[in-house]
Amino acid sequence: MNQAVLEAKKQAVAEVSEKFKACGSAVVVEYRGLTVAEVTELRRALRAEEVEMKVYKNSITSRAAQDAGFGELQEHLTGPNAVAFSKDAVAPSRVLAKFAKKHENLVLKGGVVEGKVVDVDTIKELSSLPNREGMLSMLLSCLQSPIRGFACAVKAVADAKAEGSEASTNEEAATVAAGE
Repeated sequence: MNQAVLEAKKQAVAEVSEKFKACGSAVVVEYRGLTVAEVTELRRALRAEEVEMKVYKNSITSRAAQDAGFGELQEHLTGPNAVAFSKDAVAPSRVLAKFAKKHENLVLKGGVVEGKVVDVDTIKELSSLPNREGMLSMLLSCLQSPIRGFACAVKAVADAKAEGSEASTNEEAATVAAGE
C-alpha cells in the first residue's frame, strides 16, 4: 500500500477517534434509500442543534471506535453508515429519532452516550428528553415552585391581616361617628 494513502488513513482514524473521545454523544445511522434532498434536510436539522454528521468508511470508524475504547460499537458498523457527533448528550438522538419517524429509510443503529456504548432503545429513550435549555428551565421551575408557594402564603396572611385591620378601623370609625 502506498505510504501516503496509509498516512491519510491513519490521520482519518485519529480524527474520528478524537471526535469519539471529545463528544457527549455519537449516533450511528444507516442512510440507505434517503434522497439528496432528505439528507440535506437532515443535515440542516442537525446543524441547527450543533450536531455534526459525517460519513466515514466503516473500517476507519471501526478502528477509531476501537482506539477510543468503544469496541462494542463495531457490531453496528455494517452497510452505508453516517455518524452524528455532538457535545450535547441528547441532541443527536432527538433530531435523528424525529427524522426517522418521518423517513423510514433512516435507521438508528446504536451509539455512544457519555462514554458508554448504547443500543437503539436507549437512543429512542434519550430522544424523548428535552434539550439542555429545556432541562434547565424544568429544573428552575421545580426550584421556584416551593418559593412561589411560600410567597403566596405570606401574601395571603398579609392580605388577611390587612383586611382584619381595615375592618377594625371601620368599626372604630363607625363607633366614633355614632358617639358624636
